[in-house]
Amino acid sequence: MRKHILITLILLALTAYVTIVYFKNLNSPESHAAVVISVIPDSAPLIFEFNNDSSVYDIFKGDTLFSAVAGKETVSQLDTLRRQVLLNAALRKYFTGQNLFISVHPFPGKQIELLLTISATKDFNINAFNLPAKQPNIAFSVMPLHTSAKHGFIINVKALGKPFYLVEKGENVFSGSFSADLAEQAAIYKPQKGKQSFTLLPDQQNANSLANLYVNYSQFDRLFSLLFKNRNTDIFKNFRMLPAFAALTLNYRKDALMFDGSTSLGGSTRDGYLGIFAGQQPVINRLKDVFPSTTAYSTNFSVSDPVKFGNDLGRSFVKAGLKNEEDQLFNKIQAETGINLPNSFNSLLGNEFAIVTTRYFEKLAIVEVKDGPRLNSLLMNISKVTDVNSGQFSYDKLPVFLLGDAFGIFKHPYFLIIDNYLILANSSAELKSYDDSYLNRKFLSKNDQYQLFDNLVAAQSNVAFLLIFKNAEPIFNRDMSDSFLQALRANEPGWKDFYAMSWQFAAVDKNFYTNFCLKLKTDTAMVKN
Repeated sequence: MRKHILITLILLALTAYVTIVYFKNLNSPESHAAVVISVIPDSAPLIFEFNNDSSVYDIFKGDTLFSAVAGKETVSQLDTLRRQVLLNAALRKYFTGQNLFISVHPFPGKQIELLLTISATKDFNINAFNLPAKQPNIAFSVMPLHTSAKHGFIINVKALGKPFYLVEKGENVFSGSFSADLAEQAAIYKPQKGKQSFTLLPDQQNANSLANLYVNYSQFDRLFSLLFKNRNTDIFKNFRMLPAFAALTLNYRKDALMFDGSTSLGGSTRDGYLGIFAGQQPVINRLKDVFPSTTAYSTNFSVSDPVKFGNDLGRSFVKAGLKNEEDQLFNKIQAETGINLPNSFNSLLGNEFAIVTTRYFEKLAIVEVKDGPRLNSLLMNISKVTDVNSGQFSYDKLPVFLLGDAFGIFKHPYFLIIDNYLILANSSAELKSYDDSYLNRKFLSKNDQYQLFDNLVAAQSNVAFLLIFKNAEPIFNRDMSDSFLQALRANEPGWKDFYAMSWQFAAVDKNFYTNFCLKLKTDTAMVKN
């Protein structure tokens, strides 16, 4: 009996030990991410997370890739702040090994500001910020900051010559910025109960990743309103203001910034245009092979089941209140031509269709079809014929009701059938330009730099955005805000050192697996080094 009691006590002791260890691990930097990220103002479209550990900094040491993205001056300022403050003898033990979050916040009429958020260890005491002042030859000074936060500090780093504003958010979590306005915003910010701002990575995936990127798509439009003076720019338009969240992990390369992970759609998103593609299966992307060499940016849509896509698109019009307008249009076409256009078109629709903008501001729709000659015969019955394979639609808004919201830019388009491709444009000159590119094989896919870039992106997707920086320069020159355009041209290293960017969605369980790739030019010093 005593033996059984002894064994029972030992088992209870082991259970208690395991429980203590388990709950101790729950307070690790990885699981604490939810607490830290919840205090970051939800105005941020992007949050970059990495561990504040010397091994991580050693990996990025001498790597100019991130300097090209954020700007050399910004990276230098953050590095000085880390070395002088976070690595200070009185503070180092409280912040080393903790995850650091750098969030991007657009301010209307101002520059884009960065907010740094980090948690201290449990044994941290707020008075530790006063200890550095007692050290000889201290590199920074600390003054109290009166904000809405419980504790606030102004940290003046001599090497920077500018103040850094730091506020405590509770539970030993601190947010700081070189912007006093953003620090105050962080001080008063309280997350709304039940409102989601970001999706987090699972703890194990977080623990094993080098760095993470969190995305709130609905905040992208605020960011773009600062980047571009032309508020009507359609760059990345289908992804902006999307009520969805992404959690991506870094795949480290010297020549490219690459992240992959998941994008989670909200309930309303599933009823919208991009939500339709979440109900499809990923498709191998081949349509990009016939994009013109002058492509500046494009959005490619892919469906595994074109008929299902047509049916789902029709249901989305019902929910959007556009069903009556759609019915009136197609009923009119059937009454005047005898053609049931939705059924006929969907039976001939291929797996991919895209919108392409060229460096000459041309806008093209390129649609893969199953039988070009049959589609040509069909379209001739609803168009003003200009040639044996081309014409102009006699009815308005056909592209939007056949292919969806993204094609609303083509109101009364001209069309051209080349092999098994339907080309749409708003002018006959744009059609002739593409016809020349196609007949003479002047395709983007023939470019060596593009082929190296394309080798890095996912082969399959359902929605894919592509930007070619060099080709987009004329559009940036026309539409980008002056301050950002100047930085784009002048920064060294900078965005001009990149060749292309892509953002891809591939449907998985009614959500999207997401790939992001930003690749340097092969002839830049950063790549050669």
